[in-house]
Amino acid sequence: MAIRQYDPNRLPEVYDSAFINADADLAEIASGLIQSRTGRLCLYGPPGTGKTAFGRWLAEQMGIPVVAKRASDLLSMWVGQCEKNIARAFRDAERDGALLMIDELDSFLQDRRKAQHSWEITQVNEMLTQMESFSGVFIASTNLVEGLDQATLRRFDLKMKFGFLEVDQAADLLNQYCHFLDIHLPEAQHMVQLRMLDNLTPGDFAAVIRQHRFRPIRTPDKLVEALVAECSLKERSNVNIGFVH
Repeated sequence: MAIRQYDPNRLPEVYDSAFINADADLAEIASGLIQSRTGRLCLYGPPGTGKTAFGRWLAEQMGIPVVAKRASDLLSMWVGQCEKNIARAFRDAERDGALLMIDELDSFLQDRRKAQHSWEITQVNEMLTQMESFSGVFIASTNLVEGLDQATLRRFDLKMKFGFLEVDQAADLLNQYCHFLDIHLPEAQHMVQLRMLDNLTPGDFAAVIRQHRFRPIRTPDKLVEALVAECSLKERSNVNIGFVH
């Protein structure tokens, strides 16, 4: 099966907001934003749970472009440059009538009460100023919401938690990807293996599809095997390595 070239700025091959485990009704939120055309959302949760993809899906539903920035696009070694980059991102989105999406918000919006340098405070202040004056839809995402500046968090109209896939969501998504890859549908033993993965995300499925480009997946066994490998790698990454406490 022909699969388009991977593009990190586009939605995954198989995308449906029903496969996002969020603590809010995403379809209802999309419908409301289509009507209001303005809103500030903070999406938080583990990597791969669909935060960035939701932002791109929402822009498609609204029929508007996306201005997407990562922390690395905004941070700078020069004092004052990060603030200028933040202002430019909001200005560009306003000019283009675009949804502004900033990933990795935790990289530069730490709680000001813990700041050790003046520029840490001015970065947060600039973000607050821009958020308050922006008339469109702004979405920020983070994997680490706990350390964010509290005043910044209060400026968001809605904070939504994105979690690992529920059992039924994972099973339905497995069926979807088997159809997509044109392989046999999963059997009972595959579903048993899937239920054991309590940290499975839509991002894991997307990663496996990228592998398919150079390591073809021809059976549901191989698909589940690849998903298990993705999840076990995440488990290992949680272990502290090289440090003694």
